[in-house]
Amino acid sequence: MSTAPTTQSRRPNIVFLLSDDHAAHAIGAYGSVVNRTPHIDAVASSGVRLDNLFATNSLCAPSRATILTGTYSHVNGVTTLDTPIDASQPTFVTALREAGYRTAFVGKWHMGDGSTDGVSHDPQGFDHWEALIDQGEYHDPRFLTADGLRVEEGYATDLITDLALRWVDGLEGDDPWCVLVWHKAPHRSWEPDDRHEGMYAVGAPGVDGLIPVPATFTDDLSGRSDTARRAAMRIAEHLTAEDLKQPVPQGLSHEAEALWKYQRYMEDYLACVASVDDNVGRVTDWLRDRGDLDHTVVVYSSDQGFFLGDHGWFDKRFMYEESIRMPFVLSYPEAVPAGAPAGAPAGRPVDRIVTNADIAPTLLEAAGVAVPERMQGRSFWADLTGSAVSQGSPDDEGFYYRYWMHDDSSHQVGAHYGYRTRRHTLIYFYNDGLGLPGCSDRRFPAEWELYDNVRDPEQLHNVADDPAHAEVRERLEARMWFAQKAVGDEPHPEQPVPRLVAEGIFTG
Repeated sequence: MSTAPTTQSRRPNIVFLLSDDHAAHAIGAYGSVVNRTPHIDAVASSGVRLDNLFATNSLCAPSRATILTGTYSHVNGVTTLDTPIDASQPTFVTALREAGYRTAFVGKWHMGDGSTDGVSHDPQGFDHWEALIDQGEYHDPRFLTADGLRVEEGYATDLITDLALRWVDGLEGDDPWCVLVWHKAPHRSWEPDDRHEGMYAVGAPGVDGLIPVPATFTDDLSGRSDTARRAAMRIAEHLTAEDLKQPVPQGLSHEAEALWKYQRYMEDYLACVASVDDNVGRVTDWLRDRGDLDHTVVVYSSDQGFFLGDHGWFDKRFMYEESIRMPFVLSYPEAVPAGAPAGAPAGRPVDRIVTNADIAPTLLEAAGVAVPERMQGRSFWADLTGSAVSQGSPDDEGFYYRYWMHDDSSHQVGAHYGYRTRRHTLIYFYNDGLGLPGCSDRRFPAEWELYDNVRDPEQLHNVADDPAHAEVRERLEARMWFAQKAVGDEPHPEQPVPRLVAEGIFTG
């Protein structure tokens, strides 16, 4: 696959800001009711906001690998948190570098370090890289570089920005550059810096009351599968003393204790988000001062979504909306028109269904660089510039998802794959680790879930076994079967061939 060069007189610089576990519904541009993100919103207001960008495997390392390589987990090899990347495989960064871009990575890599059996996991394809070790530390983090390991004093979010801007400021010549500024925050254990700690606590300036609680906070999960009920992600039961950082007040009822834990969790989570947002502002101010803002592609995104008390949960992994929906805002004034409808959240909305596998080819098309044939994603650059040509009904859109890290020791979410269209989400929990690193060897019965995302947007009612939805389920099973095949993945050996496929009624 190749693309034509952009019509711009110069190739754009690229700043790709990525956070970890930042839910779209904790961003002002996406209508947040729990916090403020003025600097991320400003990026959206200067360009576009993608409303339907989804992770294809909602887990940190696998999503980052997909973003880099434009391939699904089974192709790039990063299926779980314990399957490090072969860093020699082509990425959008290696393609940019081969096309004359200067390239750098600073921040959370989280796809392994060192080497295994001669396969290197350290960043490749970068002129310069400084990577946190594993999850990284919030305070005084360690950075690995080609020259070895060192400790930087300070707060990780600020330091990552400092180091990225320092690298660009040291460049000579007029070659375009691409810098990946990939943050640790707001990943668990949610440790704010002094400047932001407590900013969402009751009594803090501008705080009128408690952080709003999601409507589904008390969901007892009775409308879901046994697989969902086994997961160890309940705020009321699974947040640790390290997460809470304060002793739970004595004498609280179970319900009151759950709400206290929610407030404690969200105060720190949102304070970490505020630090990220401030650093987004630092980057855009710096670009403006350099005179580079108009001809730089600025992206802010997160590696996946996150549960913020939705259904009583924290974390991600499941193929549910709050987990798989990624925020993605982009500005590039030279080519991407801005303009949100009156009264709407910041950013011109782009509604097309796309995935994290589509980000790499999109950035390459923005730079006028050919997309490697190996990449499985499809560029959505034309949707951003306003030059897209309609390619069929939106009802035909859909994407394939697969979570591989079965029944891990921390969260015990069952392995599953599925297919999501605009209207429905179909999930098959095959509940088998397949011997992959990071998975348990426990097996559980397979289960299906089906949600009508229009009539049941909070996904409270599994209708997989509802006779009224039998025809829809059959059609979605067939679509999922062919979507899985199209990306080169294989069904679990115990999944029956869908009837519409077996009888030749649906041929893809």
